[in-house]
Amino acid sequence: MTNILIIDDDVTFCLMLKKLLEKHHYQVTTVFSPKDVKRMIRQEFYDVVLTDLRMPNVSGMDLIGMIKLESPETQIIMMTGYANISTAIQSIKHGAFNYIPKPFQPEEVLNMINEALKDTSERLKTKNPGNEKKQNNFLDGISKVSIRLKELISLVAPTSLSVLITGESGTGKENIARSIHNKSMFAHKPFVAVDCGAIPKELVASEFFGHSKGSFTGAIADKIGYFESANGGTLFLDEIGNLSYATQIQLLRTLQERIIKPIGSNLEILVDVRIIAATNEDLQIAQEQGNFREDLYHRLNEFQIEVPSLRERKEDILLFARHFLDQANADLKKSVSGFEPDVEYVFMNYGWPGNLREMKNVVRRATLLANGKQIRMDDIPSEIYIQQKNKEQYHLFNEQNESELIRSVLGTVGYNKSKAARLLNIDRKTLYNKLKLYQILDSENQ
Repeated sequence: MTNILIIDDDVTFCLMLKKLLEKHHYQVTTVFSPKDVKRMIRQEFYDVVLTDLRMPNVSGMDLIGMIKLESPETQIIMMTGYANISTAIQSIKHGAFNYIPKPFQPEEVLNMINEALKDTSERLKTKNPGNEKKQNNFLDGISKVSIRLKELISLVAPTSLSVLITGESGTGKENIARSIHNKSMFAHKPFVAVDCGAIPKELVASEFFGHSKGSFTGAIADKIGYFESANGGTLFLDEIGNLSYATQIQLLRTLQERIIKPIGSNLEILVDVRIIAATNEDLQIAQEQGNFREDLYHRLNEFQIEVPSLRERKEDILLFARHFLDQANADLKKSVSGFEPDVEYVFMNYGWPGNLREMKNVVRRATLLANGKQIRMDDIPSEIYIQQKNKEQYHLFNEQNESELIRSVLGTVGYNKSKAARLLNIDRKTLYNKLKLYQILDSENQ
């Protein structure tokens, strides 16, 4: 039976969530004080941990590191208010599987747990030779930067060059790595993905190079490391900048010599793997600060691909939204046909700080909530109406622009004043005053 731990100082919420999950035949434990978590993780294995992002005296970020150190295979789902989405996205970099905004529907959390368990199963498969490859979900965009991205993938894929993929969190770097692998001469060989930020430093050598039974406390059986699992194929090192300096030295030596030695073994194993690394950090700055080795950087960066953010791919936004809608319909057994025009307008003008990952979550949640054939404004989080960087997307500037903008937004939302006020980031009373000031009439009176 799947074992789940819920961590939240809101006792009522904890108990309600526990009751829901137990109805679906999960074994559930609740804890209201984060100080008890370490003891519990050591005493029992939990397949999934659901934890609040912000609790008194402790951050959910701190819990991620502790849980992953004690139980690397445990999947962590952060629960957060939508206002904290940017922080929740950072939690994924620290090792969380995903985040879910509060308040959420029962189906949302159940689907998220199923996804986490499925991901665990797929990761275990990649560690064992002979298992099927995970399907690539890479989608070609139609924007200029997307066409250029596709050209670079096609250019480097047939070669044996190491590739460094850079870009913001959530831009789909792993899918690009899989696309390179699937178009390469190594396509019939394993593709092994490693989240470098989620490996406890005490276990890095064992995870990368394997170990022999009895080589250290807890080594109850021989273990094949990532390099041996990927032999002949591709090893994808995500968030490479999170590796410690000592691990970087070991990795560099392995890439130079193409030989690994499992912990506790005298056996040297020849490995032939193509390395694709990814990072959302500036590794050149990390070099200057002494956090990343220059020689390793050049070894990894034989060919670099910079993945554009979603806000740089305006022409692709609705294409990706419909792609995620198709996925959500299939997964949730729904038949939502599309988005209302005002939703499309909001999607096109939102900054998407979490990029494709955030969009996928928003569309998936909206698909679940949708009662009609199309996703409406009420189905998406109101927080995405507001631009979160530098200035508000719908800020009113001067008198002429203000009048034009109000008319444009009203037309987009079918003269629904409540929706227009939300998009303009003003209250209804202010909107009515401006309608009167600029003599903007309802559509039916024009």
